Amino acid sequence: MTAETGRRGVEAIAASFEARTKSGGKVLIPYLMIGDPDFDTSMDLVRTVAAEGVDLVELGVPFSDPLADGPVIQRAGQRALAAGTTLPRILQGAKALRAEGIATPFILMTYYNPLLRYGIDRLGRDLADAGIDGLIVVDLPPEESEEFDGRLAEHGLALVYLVAPTTTDSRLELIGRLARGFIYYISRTGVTGERKDIAADLAANLERIRQRTRLPIVVGFGVSNAEQARWVSEHSDGAVIGSAIVRIIEAGPKGEIQKNVLQYLRPILTCLHTTA
Repeated sequence: MTAETGRRGVEAIAASFEARTKSGGKVLIPYLMIGDPDFDTSMDLVRTVAAEGVDLVELGVPFSDPLADGPVIQRAGQRALAAGTTLPRILQGAKALRAEGIATPFILMTYYNPLLRYGIDRLGRDLADAGIDGLIVVDLPPEESEEFDGRLAEHGLALVYLVAPTTTDSRLELIGRLARGFIYYISRTGVTGERKDIAADLAANLERIRQRTRLPIVVGFGVSNAEQARWVSEHSDGAVIGSAIVRIIEAGPKGEIQKNVLQYLRPILTCLHTTA
């Protein structure tokens, strides 16, 4: 997809998945905590992974009480907050990236509190204006999301829901009706973080989700290498890589971060883009 298409929001996300499916592969979605290790470096990392050909990018919004995040991403959030990173600044950064011609879909990953503090009435408009395509709101249950979702839908934005192994059939039915963009399947219960293996019930749970939605399904929370990415892609439409990237950023040094992240991502990208 190019910037000239003018597609944003749900349409941009759908186009990204469709293009990857047509090419015979699966999507790769890296997660980056914006503001870690500093704002400018995190913006450069978004540029770098977009230029490398990732399919979407999750832009992490730092929050002081990140209940779903493991220690690696918690530390990244603390560094980003200490550096003065805020939601308004992230939106300014995203808008600047769009002005440069970067068309890769952006998914904002956040908790509800920063959005509430920003102001729900103006949020959808400002997100769309900044070139954000969708949101993952970790602590917003689908049963309480209708009003918020409606505000986003007015601007063509996707509200992406998390599904866990413990999600009940009745909640899956609700998510299947509400979700736009894609479904994010958490491969294990608990917080984010790298794992040595992928849960054995992954295939069965993904099939349970597919019975209730036609949207693409991606797998995250624990995918950390090409072998795991290939395995989950056999049953899903792609993978999210988060903590492993954030750990590389944390290790530094700052001048080597972009090179080290690319070295890590390239075999995973090759694996997923040629897997089908």
